[in-house]
Amino acid sequence: MNKDRPLSDPHNPLDPAACTCANLRKAARTVTQVYDDALRPRGIKATQFTVLAVLAMHEGLPLTKLAEALVMDRTTLTRNLKPLLGKGWVDATQDEDQRVRRIGLTDAGRQIFDTALPLWRTAQSRLVERLGPERWSGFLDDLSETVAAAQGR
Repeated sequence: MNKDRPLSDPHNPLDPAACTCANLRKAARTVTQVYDDALRPRGIKATQFTVLAVLAMHEGLPLTKLAEALVMDRTTLTRNLKPLLGKGWVDATQDEDQRVRRIGLTDAGRQIFDTALPLWRTAQSRLVERLGPERWSGFLDDLSETVAAAQGR
């Protein structure tokens, strides 16, 4: 193999240009930038908004369940929660079972989520419009199947 040969065939699954991981990460970085730009006026990042959104739907989740919902390991989630705890947007309380920490939105967290939601909806609507509703819906299905395949399901 000629090491000077450029990556050439993004549709050949064995060509590094077709790497699923690299292409998903590239798409994720690009899409994250769109949402970060939209949410910037509220001082929140897309990754933080996602955590707040899950907590808004499922108040007082055990840390383990929150990590599962976000498909994140506990260490990464704990690191991502630190700024939210520091800003007073979430709190962590011990469950009756002392081994379980529950994560919930504070009033300030609910307020930041509620005021960021219209900005998120604008970015979401823009991407859905650019992709088209059918392609967007299929894209979500494909992503769900990709997560399941990567998890061995």
